[in-house]
Formats: sequence, C-alpha cells, structure tokens
Amino acid sequence: MDIYLTIEEKYLQAVNELSYGETPKALQLLNAIIADEPFYARAHYQLGKLYCYEVNDYQAAGYHFKTCAELEPSFPDVYYHYLYLLVFLKMEKQVPIVIAKALSVAGINVSYIYSLEGLHAEKKKEWKISIEAYRKAFLEATSKYEKDKIEESIDRVKEKKRQFKKYNNEQSN
Repeated sequence: MDIYLTIEEKYLQAVNELSYGETPKALQLLNAIIADEPFYARAHYQLGKLYCYEVNDYQAAGYHFKTCAELEPSFPDVYYHYLYLLVFLKMEKQVPIVIAKALSVAGINVSYIYSLEGLHAEKKKEWKISIEAYRKAFLEATSKYEKDKIEESIDRVKEKKRQFKKYNNEQSN
C-alpha cells in the first residue's frame, strides 16, 4: 500500500504521526522518504527535530538540520532549531554563521534568533554582547510572553555580571 503514496503524502502522514506521539512510525516514514528522495529538505527538518528532542542523538540532529538548511536555505523553521542545537552543543564557529544565514531569511522570527545569540554569548560569559543581543530580541518581539522572557534573560545576565565581578573582586583580595 505504501507504494502508492507520494513523497508529500508520506511526509504529511509522518507529521501527523509525530503530532500523535507515534515517534517510531514517524521515524520509519521519514527515513523511507529520505531513502526515496534524499533531497527532500522538509523530511530532514522533521528528522532533525525528532533526533534532537525525542531521541537525543545530537549528531544525527545536526546532520539533518544542516542538510535541510543547505537544501532549502529559504525555509525559516529550520534555523531556530539548528541554532538552538549549536548553542546547546557550544559549537562556537558555527553559531555566528548560522545566525547570519538565519537573519537573511524572509519569515524568520528575528526575536528568537537574537535571543539564541544572547544565550550563546551568556554561556561564554560575554555579558555586554549578551545583553545587546537580548535587547535586539526585545525590539523584535511581538508578544508579551516573548518580551517577558527576554526581560528575564536581561535581568539574569545583569545579575550574573554583577556576581561575576563581585566574585572576582573577592578572589583578588
């Protein structure tokens, strides 16, 4: 019966399976799509999300996100998840490259990208860069929830900066 399904039908069926929590069935369908059509970017995107958030296979997730972004660079949805993964894995060299690509894509949620840039700088203890990125995110935010989360992030970074200075002063005395 699967023989008669088009790639798009298999893809929609896989997405439907994911929405119902049927990860194994979705994984099977998405892998079948990639086997039949290795350049089907959206299947790579869904596999990336699945491997990142469900299976915790970050190498596979990164491969699929990167492949999706290369095959369909104008697909905005992939960049947030790909960037999130890169920040999580502390992939220093890749983060600015993906940020630059993401910000050039129409339809991207710019606030999310700047927030991830802020998080990346925060993890590196680059407080000034982090606060600046979070401020850019705030200016692009379109919902109260987003703005509140960004303000929390700015406050968190300011507190970390204050504690970091205090700790360093105590260490030098």
